[in-house]
Amino acid sequence: MALTDSIRTLTGIGPKKAELFAKLGIFTIGDLLRFYPRDYEDRTQLVPIMALEPDKPACFIASVVTTPHTHRIPKPGQRALELTKLTVADHTGRLNLTFFNASYTAERLQKGETYCFYGTLVGDYLGYAMTNPLFEPLDGEGKVTRCICPIYSLTAGLTNKVVTQAVQAALQNHAPTEMLPQGVLDAYHLLDAPTAYQSIHAPKTHEELEEAKRRLIFEEFFLFSAALSIVRTKRTVQEKHPYQNTDMQVFYRSLPFRLTGAQSRVINEILQDFVSCKPMSRLVQGDVGSGKTMVAAAAAYCAAKNGKQVALMAPTEILAKQHYDRLMPLFQPLGVRCALLTGSQKLSEKKEIRQTLADGGFDLIIGTHALLSDTTVFQNLDLVIADEQHRFGVAQRAKLLSKGSSPHLLIMSATPIPRTLALILYGDLDVSVIDELPPGREPVESFLVDERYRTRLNAFIRKQTEENHQTFIVCPAIEESETESLKAAEIWAQTLKQTVFPNLRVALLHGKMKGAEKDAVMQAFAAHKYDILVSTTVIEVGVDVPNATLMVVENADRFGLSQLHQLRGRIGRGGAKSYCILVSDHQNAETRQRLKALCSTTDGFRIAQEDLKLRGPGDFFGARQHGLPTFRVANLATDMTVLQQAQEAAAIAVANNDVPDALLAQVQQLLENGEFAMN
Repeated sequence: MALTDSIRTLTGIGPKKAELFAKLGIFTIGDLLRFYPRDYEDRTQLVPIMALEPDKPACFIASVVTTPHTHRIPKPGQRALELTKLTVADHTGRLNLTFFNASYTAERLQKGETYCFYGTLVGDYLGYAMTNPLFEPLDGEGKVTRCICPIYSLTAGLTNKVVTQAVQAALQNHAPTEMLPQGVLDAYHLLDAPTAYQSIHAPKTHEELEEAKRRLIFEEFFLFSAALSIVRTKRTVQEKHPYQNTDMQVFYRSLPFRLTGAQSRVINEILQDFVSCKPMSRLVQGDVGSGKTMVAAAAAYCAAKNGKQVALMAPTEILAKQHYDRLMPLFQPLGVRCALLTGSQKLSEKKEIRQTLADGGFDLIIGTHALLSDTTVFQNLDLVIADEQHRFGVAQRAKLLSKGSSPHLLIMSATPIPRTLALILYGDLDVSVIDELPPGREPVESFLVDERYRTRLNAFIRKQTEENHQTFIVCPAIEESETESLKAAEIWAQTLKQTVFPNLRVALLHGKMKGAEKDAVMQAFAAHKYDILVSTTVIEVGVDVPNATLMVVENADRFGLSQLHQLRGRIGRGGAKSYCILVSDHQNAETRQRLKALCSTTDGFRIAQEDLKLRGPGDFFGARQHGLPTFRVANLATDMTVLQQAQEAAAIAVANNDVPDALLAQVQQLLENGEFAMN
């Protein structure tokens, strides 16, 4: 039998059970073996009857001291209820047991024999008893008692017992494929695959369980690391003509400010890529306001001076236009020809821009998804810049890259990612970090308050408006919920407009609005046609309103720290002092500590590391299509040592061509599924 065989090949799995397993994503034997327990119950500790505690499941050994007797209680129109009762005892006491509709226990439990039981004590001072305990004789290996019992995620109609039996049947009839080279197993003292899978599903000891987990965590990291190494190897074997002109002095003199040391360092790293004979694939990470746009501008200028075309793709029209409005005045005197291409432009305008681009009349094209259209053709595309990379799918990035001949790739991200997580997300890229803010940028002051401060908060909003400044108010939901008391943007905007601030100009923005409508509202707010913008997190990325000095986040406990930091980055972009107010009535000590941590620092990388510990990597991107690998046992927050070992081992194995065929097949599947972009 093969791991790709259907679970229907297992005894006891018919069509109905197969449908239930399918709800858990289990279709094949391989799926079943990789369906690891979500938890374990330790049933290895035995306690005497007198030490049993109410509502606390436990194992105990006792002898049957009365003959089991079954009573049938008639129920009109229904099957009779069967009650089987008996008494068991050990050297510390006696206990009454009751089994419902399990008359077979009367045959299996013999008076005078000793068994191991597992169950939960119920009752009060008037008397204790146990209902439907699990039991088995002492002469065999414990399967439900005296063992570490796996607990699986279930769906309605599927019991833990059924899943356990199916897994054990699969393990008996199928040998899991070995994914790791023998040299790696030996070097890192890892269990072989069959032993690891047996031990993860049915560990005999806690030590055995930990060894199985370590092996499987290593395997998951090794798989992704091998894929990344193969991508990097494919990239490094490509040849490119190096740029001849990398003199940036004209560009530097044109800037109205001096670059920071961090910006200069990253630009130099990019220039080194340009003069090599390999296509660049570089991620530039920088906190909010660190000056990533100027780094991208420097790269674009260098490419243009070498006769190449550049595409800068932004996730929204307003952000694309923002880039265009900043870069056009900078580049025009330098002879770099720029254009803006977005979906909302007139067809005739887009047609003319595309024709000029195809003829080589533009050096830099800034746009949104319109750049991905088949009608957008380049004469000599050699540098692709993706702004806010995690807002794009991998396939979109790859499509833009395909419009040139192995073009350089520069990814910009304002979402600080701990380096350990960046190694997984962007392990096929070189990583640059802008870890310095431009001088003179005043940090945003942040405060955590609850509803008791609402009156003072409203007064502060009025004060900001009187000083000719603007306010963002962010809500976690668009509409009211019957089950949760969250601030909803639509209702809260109406309340503020009609009751709280009837004399102020209040606008509403949320994700369900049409793109053109969202852009119109945002542009009107940027033009100071509104005093207050009530919004959901659609304003999280890229919006630049220098006049906005106050950010109020309602139900702040519902957001991750990294997301809150991104929201806070929308203010403090002008010369005036700015403030971020987190509103939360949540009394959980850990939650309040998390929010206070945000108030105590403006360092996005520190915040991101804290978020990774508290909420896991999902909080950074939230959705599978953003490229975050799904690990079944590995934890990016806690398994960094194993990750580093697996990366080192994978790099050596790929370099030595020592990757098992089974692993190569899985790597190829990852690449075909678009898990990793290849340029």
